[in-house]
Amino acid sequence: MSAAPAAPAAFAALFAPYTLRSVTIPNRVWMAAMCQYSAEAFGPNAGVANEWHFAHYAARAVGGTGLIVQEATAVSPEGRITPYDLGIWNDTQVEALRRITSFLKAHGAIPGIQIAHAGRKASTDRTWKGGAPVGPEAHGWQPVAPSAVPFAEGHSLPHELTTDEIREIVSRFAAAAERAFAAGYEVVEIHGAHGYLIGEFLSPHSNRRTDEYGGSFANRTRFALEVVDAVRAVWPEELPLFFRISATDWLEEEGWTADETVRLASLLQEHGVDLLDVSTGGLAPHAKIPVGPGYQVPFAARVKAETGLPVAAVGLITEPEQAEKILANGEADAVLLGRELLRDPYWARRAAAELGAEIPTPAPYHRSW
Repeated sequence: MSAAPAAPAAFAALFAPYTLRSVTIPNRVWMAAMCQYSAEAFGPNAGVANEWHFAHYAARAVGGTGLIVQEATAVSPEGRITPYDLGIWNDTQVEALRRITSFLKAHGAIPGIQIAHAGRKASTDRTWKGGAPVGPEAHGWQPVAPSAVPFAEGHSLPHELTTDEIREIVSRFAAAAERAFAAGYEVVEIHGAHGYLIGEFLSPHSNRRTDEYGGSFANRTRFALEVVDAVRAVWPEELPLFFRISATDWLEEEGWTADETVRLASLLQEHGVDLLDVSTGGLAPHAKIPVGPGYQVPFAARVKAETGLPVAAVGLITEPEQAEKILANGEADAVLLGRELLRDPYWARRAAAELGAEIPTPAPYHRSW
């Protein structure tokens, strides 16, 4: 039902196509993964996408977004942030997701999915209800982590994972990637940011282990690379793999740093990651973060400049000219919008109009453009 693609304006980097492996994304306006906390919490439909999820993602596809990265989708029940998260640990969930990916493709958007494990930040309530930890009476469970260190005061003491349990979670990520392909996704993003399980292993603030998964940089990055290797082994060679990272914990002492991000980026590229989605923070609730327009862009720009790995920038990117400048200056290869796309599902169409570019319009909407 979409009109034939139109050539973008020569100066609008934001609307130039971008190819990774065999996948060509029609523009550089991408939707960042943002949890909706709207699935059923228990029973046969736990973690299954429903009408809300379909409408939410469909609107952004019709709105012209080039790549839509689905919210953090748990690789196991205990990997959910809340009991209401989407999951991809069974085939019932896959069937519901196929409807979403089919619609996105039909309307010109590339469907992506972020596969995730919440670690010690799991078993909490929905954000609009305060996000406090929940127990069994509210369908909660004991979180797991690299070390028995809670996220914050009042949060549950997590179970410290054994090496066998770590290997089981690695296999869960691989199984999730296989199901993602079966569901029709063309991009998989591994969630290694915001203080969830992979990020907990990376940071010495949360990782106090003394075995092969803790201590040195090589040991703290071991789990992340094992997950990447397991996913890349089952994810089709012709399809791109992303990794989301918090480039810094914003801690003065004993935190993950920008220097370590650059080191890991080079390793991720060697292990088959095609693009780094560069965010920051989320590991420690007391971290002081200097939030402002484009405040995370310099971290993405540094990774790109020092490693050559393609990057996407995210974080208070709200205006078309701002996004265009980031790309035109070579600071990133794409921009990921979060809250701005919640406010305006048609942001890409507005940006195209402001920048003098043209993007395909669904035929039923032809009178409006």
